[in-house]
Amino acid sequence: MRRVRMRSGGGLRAILYTLQKARQSGGVRRFYRRMAARNACKTCALGMGGQQGGMTNEQGRFPEFCKKSVQAQAADMQPPIPPEFFARHSLPELLRWTPRELEHAGRIGFPLHAGPGDEHFRRVGWDEALDRIATALRSTPPERAMFYSSGRASNEAAFLLQWFARAWGTNHVNNCSYYCHNASGVGLSRALGSGTGTVDLDDLARADFAMVLGANPASNHPRLIPPLVDLRARGGQVVIVNPIRELGLVRFRIPSRPLSLLFGSRVSDRYLQPRVGGDVALIVGMIKRVLERGAEDRTFIERHTTGFEEVERAAREAPWRDLEEGSGLRREEIEDVADLYAASRNAILFWAMGITHHEHGVGNVLALANLALVRGMVGRPGAGLCPIRGHSNVQGVGSVGFTPELKQAFREAMQREFGLQVPRFKGYSTYESMVAASEGRLDFALLLGGNLYGSNPDLAFAGRALRSIGLTVNVSTKLNSGHVHGRGRDALILPALARDEERQATSQESMFSFVRLSDGGAPAPTAEMRSEVEIIGALARRVLPPSRIPWEDLTNHAVLRAAIARIVPGYAPLGELDRSKREFTVAGRIRHTPEFPTVDGRARFHVTPLPPRNDDGALALVTVRSEGQFNTVVYEEEDVYRGQERRDVVMLHPQDAARLGFREDQRVRVIGEAGVLEDLLVRFLDVAPGTAVLYYPEANVLLARRIDPDSGTPAFKHGRVRLEPMTVAPGRADPVPAGARR
Repeated sequence: MRRVRMRSGGGLRAILYTLQKARQSGGVRRFYRRMAARNACKTCALGMGGQQGGMTNEQGRFPEFCKKSVQAQAADMQPPIPPEFFARHSLPELLRWTPRELEHAGRIGFPLHAGPGDEHFRRVGWDEALDRIATALRSTPPERAMFYSSGRASNEAAFLLQWFARAWGTNHVNNCSYYCHNASGVGLSRALGSGTGTVDLDDLARADFAMVLGANPASNHPRLIPPLVDLRARGGQVVIVNPIRELGLVRFRIPSRPLSLLFGSRVSDRYLQPRVGGDVALIVGMIKRVLERGAEDRTFIERHTTGFEEVERAAREAPWRDLEEGSGLRREEIEDVADLYAASRNAILFWAMGITHHEHGVGNVLALANLALVRGMVGRPGAGLCPIRGHSNVQGVGSVGFTPELKQAFREAMQREFGLQVPRFKGYSTYESMVAASEGRLDFALLLGGNLYGSNPDLAFAGRALRSIGLTVNVSTKLNSGHVHGRGRDALILPALARDEERQATSQESMFSFVRLSDGGAPAPTAEMRSEVEIIGALARRVLPPSRIPWEDLTNHAVLRAAIARIVPGYAPLGELDRSKREFTVAGRIRHTPEFPTVDGRARFHVTPLPPRNDDGALALVTVRSEGQFNTVVYEEEDVYRGQERRDVVMLHPQDAARLGFREDQRVRVIGEAGVLEDLLVRFLDVAPGTAVLYYPEANVLLARRIDPDSGTPAFKHGRVRLEPMTVAPGRADPVPAGARR
């Protein structure tokens, strides 16, 4: 495939790609009907669709869709995998397939089973599959089982499954957010008393300053680009903070706007490229400059916050030399951006996993909260803090209780509803579940969507851990690497309906805390696919003894939504959503007044020390998604925005390549703390010096299990690697020391 160098994101190429996918999916008209149906978007948490139509946002704007939503819809419209596929392709063969090859095998159309020693998945009936699960659960102590959900699941399915798990007797209930934005939830809860963002979509139209840190929305959340372009058109300022200079964050051709499509739109006013791990130093430097200018909001600070004096002292006393070295930026660059922030009236700070995927991820989020609080940019319209979340319902899954620990009010409401006594022992987080599996402390795992194996650092460890579980049950729409590399000794795959194929309506919550209703109703590719709620209800009836919990009734989604409305704080309107069709913002989330759900009603500053640096000569490893993928799902090998036609590459700054003696397209071996990747091509990239950029999830094999102790989130954006030419025999170069600290 030829390498293509683009000059802007979006554009005609995106339109042509959409038409190509539509034709591959049965024709433009059929594809449009699926996209326009009243269902929430299946990809990112920015949210669109629902009752106003599938390509309309909560403000009524049309057309609102992006390449990611096109890719997800086209993948779901694939034909089912034929039964002979699994006889033809053995498990040892499937172990060698790439994520893209597995994704494009087709839809899973019937239950699959592989037992100990089997070399093929075989087709089984639903009764056999459910009986196997029920038998395993009856013989497993609740503390030796775990339940996991991706952010793809609906509110109804996530709520019912966590209820089933707790009725059965376990709190080992966790979700994919532990591997993405849990650091945001922990940090925001400590600072503001609530773990969600403080703004809604309307606030973006009021802001005159936006800073986007550790995120690449041009690729991963493209519909965030137009509001940033509009902010600049109003005279505001947009600052990007990212070690990688991403094409689409500089200039973007918005396909739905003719002038932008023809001439392009500038996205950012300033673009800072700090060293990996340098965000706290940058933010402390900005606070220092704000204080030096006297631009802090003393009235807000005195009336609505605590802990400012310690943060002020730390910032004023921080030497500029330490801040420059820690951030990898010049003082003048930091002061310039801080001056723009100090002059703004309404500022929103956005961030994604470039902030959370560090051992100090919570510290990064607390530093951002400090930056917002010092100018009173929380608790008013048009300003606030906004984590850019990934999966379309990852926030909703947490809202409805799919977490190892329930808040007291939620737990008591569940117990009142049907007399359920919630277990009191501490549940495992996602990473703690992996450790428990690796140590032989788990016998059962039910995985509701996602790819838990591929989402882990140290893939050798992840595979060993999951393969040690007695029975793994995946509820999935398509094949992924977890089905083959991370299957238990006994393994089942249950075929699920996609969101727009559900026979009953489902609901989802966006990163703006906006809850949508998806009608479903598209024809399923096979008659054997079932809704997630139907699967969970069938298991509950097989496993649990008779009780006050009406499991049969709770497979009616309207009944389930009524229960959620009575139990989940802020979700009361969900009980009337089937009748009213009025989608809503969760009460108590958006902060337009300076009132905070803390013990004393005040927000809290926290001192954030500069993280330690490591100068052992290794390159900082940053794992990234391509423009052709969504989380662990790879739709295309090509990454058009970075000019890469393949994924087996390691991207370096040209200065680093020259210093290390490598030329472009030279084949190298990449040696990480946990593993090695062979035969990768060196490619040049505009990235902060000292950085190696590789594609996730393939590069996870290199990453040691460095975990943020406060959030349980792995450091996917801050590993360490060395490179050697492929002419060197394996094992001859010095390995990266696994115990070294940054």
